[in-house]
Amino acid sequence: MAFTFTDANVKETIATGQPVVIDFWATWCGPCMAMAPVIDELAKEYEGRAIVGKYNVDEENDFCTENGVRSLPTLLFFKDGQKTALRLVGGQKADAIRAKIDELIAL
Repeated sequence: MAFTFTDANVKETIATGQPVVIDFWATWCGPCMAMAPVIDELAKEYEGRAIVGKYNVDEENDFCTENGVRSLPTLLFFKDGQKTALRLVGGQKADAIRAKIDELIAL
């Protein structure tokens, strides 16, 4: 199961320095709902190597606003406590997300 990011825990989680993948989503977003099982699958696959989770923009919004997320779904990638240039916007297939996570881990 994917990690649940909130405004209360997101910065602390990123600050651990581990590779972090955040899926910004909402229940009304069709592509977000289609990607949900993929995110859960990747969270299991990368357990121990990266934190993969979801940030519900309807329940939380401070971190979303700080990072300029304007389209859903959006995936942002963090490492060593910093946001990287890696970013995916729109519905994505598992292989595309997996490639970005592998790139993140290699940074």
